[in-house]
Amino acid sequence: MKTDINFQQLTSPTLSTENPPSFFSEIVQETLALTRRLFIQLQRRPSSLAAGIIQPVMWLVLFGALFQNAPQGLFGDTTNYGQFLAAGVIVFTAFAGALNAGLPVMFDREFGFLNRLLVAPLASRFSIVFASAIFIISQSLLQAAVIVGAAALLGAGLPDAAGLGAIALIVFLLALGVTAISLGLAFALPGHIELIAVIFVANLPLLFASTALAPLSFMPEWLQIVATINPLSYAIEPIRYLYLNSNWGLNDVVMHAFWGDVTFGGALLVLVGFAVVALLSIQPRLRKTLA
Repeated sequence: MKTDINFQQLTSPTLSTENPPSFFSEIVQETLALTRRLFIQLQRRPSSLAAGIIQPVMWLVLFGALFQNAPQGLFGDTTNYGQFLAAGVIVFTAFAGALNAGLPVMFDREFGFLNRLLVAPLASRFSIVFASAIFIISQSLLQAAVIVGAAALLGAGLPDAAGLGAIALIVFLLALGVTAISLGLAFALPGHIELIAVIFVANLPLLFASTALAPLSFMPEWLQIVATINPLSYAIEPIRYLYLNSNWGLNDVVMHAFWGDVTFGGALLVLVGFAVVALLSIQPRLRKTLA
């Protein structure tokens, strides 16, 4: 099988033996080599990235047109449904892409390439995980940028520079946490069929049990409770707030949960906590597999 990676470059540093590379520099070298391999694969199969961009743009166009005649104020303070939907599409696209992060690792397991990496003299086998995370998060940020641009062209508006930076941070935190979970599943599940089944089962329920398509006030009480414990809602609502308010702060309320108000800063803390918990939860499995 073509591995798309130079093992000599990966395992044999080009520095002289008089100045041996540090442990950190070796990990960086390995991570960059493995990340480059993933981007080479993407370059050879660009249809996956194209589909990941075209589909959410179609959501914006079709769903925006479907509800364009909705009464003013039906979706909060938004001027049109496209403006309301933009935040949900940005977040769900990042979520769906990160949920697929484990598939390349799973296929490497099944085709034997992962075993070749595990027996290679790597400074740290965790560089395999780092490379996958960098690749998926970079792809999520690129998709988010395209969706933000498409939404602006469709009349949703455009947040200021600080708002765009906040959107990038939110997408990064969500993608990091979901990528960690997906990679953990890739090492825990027996094969790609099981991983794909988990992805299919998780995708749509988490979408509809969030505030991506409708505000909390539209939902029955039990679904409101589910939506306010769904991490996607804590990414969607701050982004939606950025579209509606040019002046924003960490103490501004972005969501009215059943237990109280959620501020912008509080939503960010939830996303940080989600990412930390996800990273910690996969540590035992990663150490067992990669140690």
